[in-house]
Amino acid sequence: MTFTQDPKQTKAYSDMRENEAEGLAKILSERYDLPYVDLSRVIINNGAARLISEETARKAKLIVYGVDKHNVNLAVLTPNIEGVAQVLDELTRQGYTSTMSIASEFGIARAWEIYKEVSHAKAETAGIMSVSNETMQKYVSSIKTISDVRAVVEGATASGDVHSLSTVVEIILGGAVATNVSDVHIEPEKETVRVRYRLDGILQDVVEITHASYKKVLARIKLLAGVKLNIVHEAQDGRFTIKISGIDVEVRTSILPAAYAESVVMRILNPNSISVPLEELGMDEYFYAIMMEQIGKPNGLILTTGPTGSGKTTTLYACLKKLRNPQVKIITIEDPIEYHLDGISQTQIDHDQGYDFSHGLRAAVRQDPDVIMVGEIRDEETASVAIDSALTGHLVFSTLHTNNAAGAIPRLIDIGVNPKIISSALNIAIGQRLVRRLCVHCKEEYVLEGKELDALNREFPEIKKYRPKVEFPEHLWQPKGCEKCSFTGFKGRVSIYEGILMDRAIEEILRENPSEREIKEASKPQGLLDMRQDGMVKCITGMTSLSEIERAVGLDESR
Repeated sequence: MTFTQDPKQTKAYSDMRENEAEGLAKILSERYDLPYVDLSRVIINNGAARLISEETARKAKLIVYGVDKHNVNLAVLTPNIEGVAQVLDELTRQGYTSTMSIASEFGIARAWEIYKEVSHAKAETAGIMSVSNETMQKYVSSIKTISDVRAVVEGATASGDVHSLSTVVEIILGGAVATNVSDVHIEPEKETVRVRYRLDGILQDVVEITHASYKKVLARIKLLAGVKLNIVHEAQDGRFTIKISGIDVEVRTSILPAAYAESVVMRILNPNSISVPLEELGMDEYFYAIMMEQIGKPNGLILTTGPTGSGKTTTLYACLKKLRNPQVKIITIEDPIEYHLDGISQTQIDHDQGYDFSHGLRAAVRQDPDVIMVGEIRDEETASVAIDSALTGHLVFSTLHTNNAAGAIPRLIDIGVNPKIISSALNIAIGQRLVRRLCVHCKEEYVLEGKELDALNREFPEIKKYRPKVEFPEHLWQPKGCEKCSFTGFKGRVSIYEGILMDRAIEEILRENPSEREIKEASKPQGLLDMRQDGMVKCITGMTSLSEIERAVGLDESR
């Protein structure tokens, strides 16, 4: 006769044994006059566990589960087991002070599971990727397209070899740097895990890996980013740095619980991508001359507007680099510091410590700066301090989240700034978007028709009025796709701009609490094209396509 074990009965028996073990641990803690710890309620720090090898931990029946600077927490079954004293001596030799607690055999055994996650990973300092410069350089130099990344990753995962799997992260990151990707998205789905790159602002599928492979990839990413390996139901943020040819590329990591496994997004902050001179950002000759005039003023407020990812930070940094010289003191208040600039004092706000934009700005003014950059104006207090600074001899740069340049002024009024003060402080408000550049190797001509032709006919008279050298085109260009652009038809991005200067006409209508449309209408004599018109000029010159302008700002004049 065969007996089938009841799963509910088995679980009840297991729970009873575990409760008995926890009770025994409490008794032993009293006997040895040591605190009791329930390891099922404690986060096991992977960095702490790695201080002692798995073999040593199992032999001494203990686990090092926490570390804070030079203090470590370890849990033991009893302090008299052979090997405990040696572990304490080893931790002391490493410079740690140990705090010992009593835990149950069940709790300690469960904590040992963390060694499975880290057994194939190198011991690394969180925040610095322990990959040789030669290894990363190999992938960066050998990978030219997204197809190359797919082939190398599939080769590494197909073998199933642990060493090959441990290099998948390096392959993905090396490919991202080689193809100038801004973000890497790793998204677990029901049957597979999808890896995508955000290339020139658009997500592109790269490769799919199995859930079994992803477990090891995720563990390695967590180790690098310095986050908890055993936390799977909470969002975590981390960061690390990879070194390629002497350049530090920072990687910001966001890990989010999802339906099938944790989802990962890695932001690639390559200094080379931000080091674009002001004259190469996409400003036409007229707008560039105005910008040089405005940033050359000794005081005033310069605002850039646009959604996240529209290139505002790149524009601000390009302006700061134009102004950077030994005679000028420049201070930035950022959240966070995305790129480090030599010769500029950069500070990062810390909300947990009460150091926000307004506090940072007040502190920066006391440092006797000539130029101040505030990462973002979010509230009345920050806006007031920024405007006061602009009125008292400082040139202030900042950003606002509005749709266009004309929206900057109503937004400032909306958050409580006096309109009369705005007219005295504001030099220029800039609106911008990023559009993809057509690949010069494969772009193809086509004849305009339909709504695209209607849109160009509608905007061209004003374009011609302020840019008389521009002629109506017989044809435009559209994307095709080749190996050099990863078959997207685009390679790189360029900004489309608009701007509104503070002049007498704008100053006069400020008294009447104007709308965006009224401000835009009053600014037309300034001769600055709006973003749609600036984009169309770039289409006429073959730099981008009308489909990109439609995606960024729309072709309908009502938008």
